[in-house]
Amino acid sequence: MEFIDLKSQQALIRADIEARIQKVLDHGRYVMGPELIEMEEALARYVGVKHCIGVASGTDSLLIALMALGIQAGDEVITVPYTWISTAEMIALIGAKPVFVDIDEKTWNMNPDLLEAAITSKTKAIMPVGIYGQTPDLTKINAIAQKYNLPVIEDGAQSFGATHHGAKSCSSTLVGSTSFFPSKPLGCYGDGGALFTDDDELADSIRHIRVHGQSAKHHHPVLGVNGRMDTIQAAIILSKLTLFDDEIAKRQEVADAYSDAISQSKLVKEGLQLPQLGEGNTSVWAQYTMLSPNRDSLAAKLKEHDIPSVSYYAVPLHLQPVFADLGYKSGDFPVTERVANEGISLPMNPYLSEQEVRQVVGCFES
Repeated sequence: MEFIDLKSQQALIRADIEARIQKVLDHGRYVMGPELIEMEEALARYVGVKHCIGVASGTDSLLIALMALGIQAGDEVITVPYTWISTAEMIALIGAKPVFVDIDEKTWNMNPDLLEAAITSKTKAIMPVGIYGQTPDLTKINAIAQKYNLPVIEDGAQSFGATHHGAKSCSSTLVGSTSFFPSKPLGCYGDGGALFTDDDELADSIRHIRVHGQSAKHHHPVLGVNGRMDTIQAAIILSKLTLFDDEIAKRQEVADAYSDAISQSKLVKEGLQLPQLGEGNTSVWAQYTMLSPNRDSLAAKLKEHDIPSVSYYAVPLHLQPVFADLGYKSGDFPVTERVANEGISLPMNPYLSEQEVRQVVGCFES
């Protein structure tokens, strides 16, 4: 059993993918070609915003968003310590200081009740993360941000396609960011990402930064990066987008099957915590993750049956050596540390059968 199955999806759209790639080979515009424009228009409509700007990766999208908002050395950006390192990495790379707040016990996303206390005169932005497939509580986060006149950058790398009170991920903040890394619910076959905004001026700035700060040929008014997206990757996203909503529904069915089976197992008597959705949220179930004080033994049982599992972010960001100079220590973010110590993600993809789900859960009873 594969942890993330891309082959079943590819079998359904292989002919379409090959036709789209052949079209790119024929016109030869391999970087930021016409398929990129088509992808940007399609995704802007999907999310419900005016602008989508495709970029080279999800990591680049975060960096470009920070640059476009004028974040610089000495500034502070608030985020969470329970996420992939790129979130805080880009804050630090631009010269700003990542400031962490703990996550919510239920959703494992930013706890908005802790946000206001972390805001200082140096705070210039808030960057919440949609972990494992659902958005943070953007309603509360946006209200606090508005109170302090702070921009919010939603890191929707794992939550793209999910909704918060009916609004799509990447549509509810000043700027939304996502990744098209192959393992994402909507992924390409390499690196890719996108930014979303309704702000015309910000969108123009993002587009300039994406191409080395160039606003016209031989004219570079701002510093930029090489954040251009390959045309073939945009073509693949266009093909996969035709399946995306159906796959989201299937992911929900798989998640429901997992929860039903696990809730009837002996694991519930061993302190297991199943994933839970926040108020008004739907999830794209980028991962199916649960917490167990016996995480390592569960992983070992799965391995005995050749079933993969992953313990994501087992060392949270505030305990990573690269961020030692921030001065955080073990115990500063207890919910993050518990989730890091107990989290285990099971195989998840839209084409996982009920029999396969039972096979996974059955390992825990052996």
